Amino acid sequence: MLVPPALAAALLVLFRGDGFPNYDTEYALLWGRDIARLDPIDTGAFLSPTPHPLANLAGALLAPLDLGVATQPYGTTAESIVTALAFLWLGVLGYLVYRLGERWAGPAAGILAAAIVLTREPVLSFGVRAYVDIPFVCLVLAAILRETRRPRDGAGVLVLLALAGLIRPEAWLLAAGYLAYLWWPQRWATPRLALLAVLATAGPVLWALHDLLLVGDPLYSLTGTQDNAEVLQRRRGFADLPLYGPRRLGEIAREPVLLGAALGLGLAVLRLRAVHAVRVGLASLLAAAVAFGLLAGAGLPIITRYLLLTSVLLALFAAVALVGVTRLPAGDRLRRPAYAGAVATATLFVAFGPGQVDRIDRLRAAITTQTQILADLRSLTEPRGSDPAPITRGCGVAVPNQRAVPQLALWLDAPPSRIVVTQRAGVPPRGVYVVPASADVARRFVLDPRDERKAIPRPPADADDVARNGSWSVSRRCP
Repeated sequence: MLVPPALAAALLVLFRGDGFPNYDTEYALLWGRDIARLDPIDTGAFLSPTPHPLANLAGALLAPLDLGVATQPYGTTAESIVTALAFLWLGVLGYLVYRLGERWAGPAAGILAAAIVLTREPVLSFGVRAYVDIPFVCLVLAAILRETRRPRDGAGVLVLLALAGLIRPEAWLLAAGYLAYLWWPQRWATPRLALLAVLATAGPVLWALHDLLLVGDPLYSLTGTQDNAEVLQRRRGFADLPLYGPRRLGEIAREPVLLGAALGLGLAVLRLRAVHAVRVGLASLLAAAVAFGLLAGAGLPIITRYLLLTSVLLALFAAVALVGVTRLPAGDRLRRPAYAGAVATATLFVAFGPGQVDRIDRLRAAITTQTQILADLRSLTEPRGSDPAPITRGCGVAVPNQRAVPQLALWLDAPPSRIVVTQRAGVPPRGVYVVPASADVARRFVLDPRDERKAIPRPPADADDVARNGSWSVSRRCP
């Protein structure tokens, strides 16, 4: 098990140690803090994300590490651990992809598949920003690998899918499909099937219980996600799925993977379907695509990261296209076209290679910039010798939009709903006003193309300037 840490270390070097928890994960740390204190979670802030039970549990477990630490802003330790775990999860992802590829078409397929996945710019982007979607994909791949090794495994697979179902609801549908697969040969109830049914329904039941206990509404996550999708004007529903689903998939996979996956799927269906591991892969890809489509139809947004699982499985089939031909016996009439397909796929990977390198370079630069912007913001919540920190929660904090709300709420140990978003609520007459120090910082960190308002509201003219650094300007009016 040295491979995941080794891959994580390599990626850490690639990104020069830069990385940070994203908006949703910061909220998980906030809500974990509330849970650890046995307080209700604060979901009153504008565009607060969907609460994920497993992420909130992790936040609650990390919360005590920051209690009583007076030398740094609250939450700093938890953020550092989450960032380190983000790289480790990427290492686990690469390892699991390798093991599945090895089972499907040998070690070369595993190595190629892992290399393909860990060079997809969106995978790296979501990974180094600690999105919960990477652990979700890892748990589902672990379930697929377990079923590959132990056909009709049952409980072990469903436990992994239940954990994944506390991160993303697609796992609920995968668990239901797997339960139907286990039930099909005998088609009658048994005590074992009853236990498996409990495991298969654990994800949605525990999620609803989580929402009921913490928010008072068992359907809060569903309705909240739908409401946010409407506010952000995201595509959703069956009508948008045929156009925007393939588009979002292509943003991750890109043309070489899509071509290779199509050829790999053909090879798998025509020649390799006798291999149990390949059959499991085909069923998993179909189930992942159907699950995404059904949830999009239920009103969840059609966004790129929700297609990570499907994209990873397609990368595995692209690796099959590249090396699976070696498993065909001499004289097989499909051998020559399979070789031609492998050469075409490899040529496309080479042709797109420089562009992919450029995409990763741009990502590295963006992550470095955003890491520095966040570090600059955090520094303004730290006391300066005997002087108090420039940003305190005493008379309220105001920011242009929601982007920096969870970070400030965590570092100031404050409820996120108490931080004023001036683009929506207007500039309050009193408070600490935090604005980007330049248009470049606003563009790179604060503003989002989906924001209804693009202007940065300015503090009151009589507010006193109290601090400024390379990224942020802080003024105060606390009469």
